Amino acid sequence: MTHDELFELRSAKPSFKMRMVEWVVSKRPAVFPPEADATREYLANRKPPRDAPMPRKFEQRFDVERWEIAGQRCVTLNPRSEKPDKHILYFHGGGFVFAMYDVHWPFVAKLVEETGASVTVPLYNVVPEHSHKDADALADAVFARLCETHDPANIILAGDSAGGHMAISLAIRLKRAGGKQAGKCVLLSPWLDLTLADEAARAVEPKDVMLNIGPLRVMGEMWAGSRKPGSAHCSPLYANLSDLPPTAIFQGRHDLFVVDCRNYVAKARAAGSKVTLFEYAGAPHVYMIVPYTREAKDTMALICEFLDS
Repeated sequence: MTHDELFELRSAKPSFKMRMVEWVVSKRPAVFPPEADATREYLANRKPPRDAPMPRKFEQRFDVERWEIAGQRCVTLNPRSEKPDKHILYFHGGGFVFAMYDVHWPFVAKLVEETGASVTVPLYNVVPEHSHKDADALADAVFARLCETHDPANIILAGDSAGGHMAISLAIRLKRAGGKQAGKCVLLSPWLDLTLADEAARAVEPKDVMLNIGPLRVMGEMWAGSRKPGSAHCSPLYANLSDLPPTAIFQGRHDLFVVDCRNYVAKARAAGSKVTLFEYAGAPHVYMIVPYTREAKDTMALICEFLDS
């Protein structure tokens, strides 16, 4: 398999709006401290993060369900007209250490409106205040609950960044268990190797306005806990990738994770799994969260097409 066969390049040049988004992000304070030691100190001394509240107007736009399972909260947004067959289980990003961001809510709302599916968002416990076991237990329990009322083939596992890791990790755990499996996976700028071992990421790092390798490795270690970050149970890239649901991955080329997305696609296809990678030139990490760019609109259209196929 050649390099160019790993992905479909959707835009060879970033749109003006995408360039503006990247410029604005580059001028904002960094989400994470730039150095590994500073990240450890920051996370050791911070106040526990809180999930951004769902906008009140969502109560009028959607049929909202709030519920708890495995000792943690979930929110489900249903279209007002009727509850559809398709249901997206969406895990938000944040490096495993941050709670739900306010920018995630509009994106989740757009998923409901554009795909016509219901969307459940687990508000999972994050590290280092909690163990990864909490989030994994929640993911497993939510999927099992959804299977009580939905055909598993109509459940889509999705997420951005660390949430993309959680989505595909759930699919891998389900496969290992040999029980019910989701119908499809949608991964948005997913974090697939907690160790970022491929040195090719170094060439992308100067272009990434959000992520740095050192702090990411620290957060990956915190998520792994007592496990090895580079083990098959921590990093999906090193797992057995056979017999997984059809998967669509969306990635910007100014994102550190693009390297491991390509590595993942090569390995998954070699294992016989169906996976497609769509790339966008000049697009930063989780570019699709900003809905008004040409790239984000194209991504949403492709997601809808993928779910309907």
